[in-house]
This record gives sequence, structure tokens and C-alpha cells, in this order.
Amino acid sequence: MGVREAADYLGVSVSWLYKNTTRLGIPVYRFGVGSNAKIRFRCSEMEVWIKQQRVGL
Repeated sequence: MGVREAADYLGVSVSWLYKNTTRLGIPVYRFGVGSNAKIRFRCSEMEVWIKQQRVGL
């Protein structure tokens, strides 16, 4: 999925996703280098990452 779809899936803004992908360990694929690089996400890997973020209450 693309950046917009991933941001919608997580319920965050596109800019938040760009800023926090590396910091939070969100699984991402980069195609190209520098500011022209395209990034993509896999739904299945996003679901695993989301489950890992669960906080026990």
C-alpha cells in the first residue's frame, strides 16, 4: 500500500507517518534514494506492528 493508504489505515497524517516510520520501527520498503524515494507498506506487516503496540491495562 502507498503512504496515503497506510496513513489512513493507521488513522494518522501522512506527515506523521513520514516522521515516525523509522523511529517507531514501522515496517517500510524504500524504492530509490533521497527525497525522491518511494515508500510502500505491506498490510500484513502493518497488522503485526499494530498488534505489537498493544498496551496491557
